Amino acid sequence: MGEIRKGAVKMETRMTGKIIVVGNNIDTDQIYPGCYLAISDPKEIGTHCLSGVDEKIAENFPEGGIVVAGKNFGCGSSREHAPIALLNMGARAVIADSFARIFFRNSINLGLVLVTCPGISQKVKDGQTLTLDIEKGLITVEETKESYPCDKLGDQAMKILEAGGIKPLMRKRFGK
Repeated sequence: MGEIRKGAVKMETRMTGKIIVVGNNIDTDQIYPGCYLAISDPKEIGTHCLSGVDEKIAENFPEGGIVVAGKNFGCGSSREHAPIALLNMGARAVIADSFARIFFRNSINLGLVLVTCPGISQKVKDGQTLTLDIEKGLITVEETKESYPCDKLGDQAMKILEAGGIKPLMRKRFGK
């Protein structure tokens, strides 16, 4: 599939962005519908992100935005196209009440920041601005200054994300 993301970006442990909020049980076919699987250009893949939820999401996604979801985000198939689409749509992170296990692992391995924050989807609204502090495990709604604790990522996940994904980490580790 070639390059996975728009360009290697140093991982930020504190990020602020406008949000879009999607519901519960958003599966990988809604994140990146199967009818687009033949596309190999990452930029074009990003234009179809979340089109199974709303065809206009990618087109209207705020620059540097964050996706907020309900429970079980990324359920369904284990296709890596879903996190690749989110990265290439421009999502800086995905914050959800909970994630499907395989999607979570695939996303971290591809360099997409995922943070679990139970109940967050009911506490925020589309278009608000959130600040995510990964190291502190804290999400702040900029408009209201309300803060919510979130799960911290483990050391290995942080190492993978800081390297830009599992492949760059392995290349660095093995000198290739």
